[in-house]
Amino acid sequence: MSPINETHDPALRSWVDSANRPDHDFPIQNLPFASFRRRGRDEPWRGGVAIGDAIVDLAALHRVQPFEGVAAQALAAAAQPQLNELMALGPAHWSALRLALSRALREGSAQRAVVEPCLVDQAEAEYGLPARIGDYTDFYTGIHHATAVGKLFRPDNPLLPNYKWVPIGYHGRSSSIGVSGQTFRRPLGQTKGPQDAAPRFGPCQRLDYELELGVFVGPGNALGEPIPMAEAEDHVFGVVLLNDWSARDIQAWEYQPLGPFLAKNFATTISPWIVTLEALAPFRVPFAHPEGDPQPLPYLDSPDNRARGGIDLTLEVWLQTEAMRRAGEPPHRLMASNFADAYWTVAQMVAHHTVNGCNLQAGDLLGTGTQSGPGEDQGGSLLELTCGGQKPVRLPNGETRTFLQDGDTVLLRAYAAGAGRARIGFGECAGTVLPAPALVV
Repeated sequence: MSPINETHDPALRSWVDSANRPDHDFPIQNLPFASFRRRGRDEPWRGGVAIGDAIVDLAALHRVQPFEGVAAQALAAAAQPQLNELMALGPAHWSALRLALSRALREGSAQRAVVEPCLVDQAEAEYGLPARIGDYTDFYTGIHHATAVGKLFRPDNPLLPNYKWVPIGYHGRSSSIGVSGQTFRRPLGQTKGPQDAAPRFGPCQRLDYELELGVFVGPGNALGEPIPMAEAEDHVFGVVLLNDWSARDIQAWEYQPLGPFLAKNFATTISPWIVTLEALAPFRVPFAHPEGDPQPLPYLDSPDNRARGGIDLTLEVWLQTEAMRRAGEPPHRLMASNFADAYWTVAQMVAHHTVNGCNLQAGDLLGTGTQSGPGEDQGGSLLELTCGGQKPVRLPNGETRTFLQDGDTVLLRAYAAGAGRARIGFGECAGTVLPAPALVV
């Protein structure tokens, strides 16, 4: 796990004034990575690092060769259109580049004159997927979500026997993953008909969001070679917000016996900025299963994971309806939870995914599953907040929602904060529902 070092010093200030605001997502202690270009211009995608309201254009910075050694090698990789090459280099290169950028962006830095011409205003930018995502796996690590959903369908037995022993997951569809700002059509599919009648076919009627984190894989592993817990986080580049949109009615009809298919593969939205595990080091917390629950099997356990496997990270869901947008009304916060409540850690997901010899590759994406909190108002999906659609959520403008309607925009936000530590934010993960396509029969 990443140690605390000089880049985490809460007293650090940047010569980029906006980065010094105490409520900003992107202070000098963060320095997340993305793939970007200036909107409306015929120019290539390239890597960038957020600092306040600006982006350090890493391709422009690479051209002036400000760094040496390992940091220079990492900068060359980060200047590419997507970040797979940087992800594949590993923690020593990531940390060296982050340290070099931190020193170059600090107040009083002698490198300001070199770096400042390489800044781009975030307001001018558009974002692409930060990596070529070869494979996408979605886990189910949120025990409060699993329990709440289980109660809706199995009141007497909400958690299946394997949940507390094995990190449950399924393989998703990488081709429909989009970056924040994604719009997608309401999916079509089959749903259960009345009694013994034939199933219905048409637009999803119970469209939902899921509040998750996405974990980007760094260096991969050879086929047949598991990644042990002690090395698992060396294979993780960083974390994004992830909305794994869900068609609940389609899923209820199709998911047995093989699990979700059309209910999940129509769209997944991620935030553009990848926050590194090193940036989150001050917010690591102890991890343990509750007393009385089975303890992790040896291959899912390590002293470091017990001491600092959790991450104290506040997660939020906000909703802006089409009517709110037309009236100029801001999004409304629906809930907040914390990733520290997850039942399985990032390291455990990586170790379990590879224990059978499965080979991960740089740029692969792992979803954490829906991150709900223990309270009834902390559900990470509308399915939970509305008790399966029975208790509509009332919005400030008088509208109600049981599930999402066309024109709705869902925004995910996250931040880590605490006394004596700089606030680390994730930016925004926004997606908007469009009407279903016309039926073709």
